[in-house]
Amino acid sequence: MAAMKTRMSSFSRNTSVAPVPQAPGLKSGPNGTIFLSSGIPDLDKILGGGFPLGSLVMVMEDTEAPHHMLLLRNFMSQGLVHNQHLLYASPSKDPRAFLGTLPSPVLSKDDRSHNRDPEQLQERGLRIAWQYKKYFGEPQPNFDSHRDTKHEYCNDFDLRKPLERHFLTAQNICCLSIQDPPNLAAFRDCCAKFLAQFSRNNSSISCAGRVAIQSFCAPQCEYSNMEWDMLSFIRSLKGMIRDSNAVAVITFPPSLLSPSSSKRWQHIADTLLSVKAIPDEDKELANLLTGYQDMIGLLNVHKVANVNTQVPVILEATTFSIKLQKRRHLVLECLNQAPVDGSSGSSYASTGSCSGSTKTGTLDF
Repeated sequence: MAAMKTRMSSFSRNTSVAPVPQAPGLKSGPNGTIFLSSGIPDLDKILGGGFPLGSLVMVMEDTEAPHHMLLLRNFMSQGLVHNQHLLYASPSKDPRAFLGTLPSPVLSKDDRSHNRDPEQLQERGLRIAWQYKKYFGEPQPNFDSHRDTKHEYCNDFDLRKPLERHFLTAQNICCLSIQDPPNLAAFRDCCAKFLAQFSRNNSSISCAGRVAIQSFCAPQCEYSNMEWDMLSFIRSLKGMIRDSNAVAVITFPPSLLSPSSSKRWQHIADTLLSVKAIPDEDKELANLLTGYQDMIGLLNVHKVANVNTQVPVILEATTFSIKLQKRRHLVLECLNQAPVDGSSGSSYASTGSCSGSTKTGTLDF
């Protein structure tokens, strides 16, 4: 009997493995996606892990309140904590002064114990040795107190505490002022030079970059009335970001653009967010929403980046309340309908339900 021949197909499965992130502050996701943290734990969970490398994030500002600065500060601080390169552009004359407003990460209990003053630790050790000298031997030096603290993928930041100075004096920070240049050619060259450090040539990722551009079409800039030039710059920046291991975040006030230009900018973005202030005295909204007194604004997610997939991302909710937990930490929560007892809602990271009440009804959403 003739031996049976095995059928061979001309189609083969692509077994190429996605690059494993070796740099700190990166996380692997589905379909070979590498995420970079936004600096806000709740926002990372809403977006499915954070901002994908090679994506363009755009945040629409609110002219009545600078809530976009909260997102930008956390994004920049998270990168500096992970020792990632940062390019910051601002319409102010001294953009480096803005670095002094960046928040500091909240240390865990273990990190606090290791970061104590060595003199206090020595005094505490001598006091214990004097009280229990007959039970313990000579105090041994604590080598663990000198070890480096490991930062998480996404930290909680204390908005009242500024970032430590040694993070701000690093050589991986580049600050630019976009107020005086009459055109965007020089700014485009600076971005290209910065992003050339993170080209996707190697299979492994050794370093990642962050680009933060504040109020791109601000009236202080001389090119603020050149809408086509600004649109061309954003398209060019998106192309450079696509070929690099970096993420760019651009904030802009859409009210200063024409409706057609604003729609084009929003279409170019991979991830599109918007922030909006909440009126101080809105009785109808206060009676409708839970924890209205603690809200400082609203965050809307208009678009989520789709990388290596054609399946659209469907969110459970697209509008979230911005709150300051203990007036220090930035928290995002689903909009909950106020129950009869007036209990407050919960953070998006702690629950996936859209209603803080355990009973379901026709008004739950």
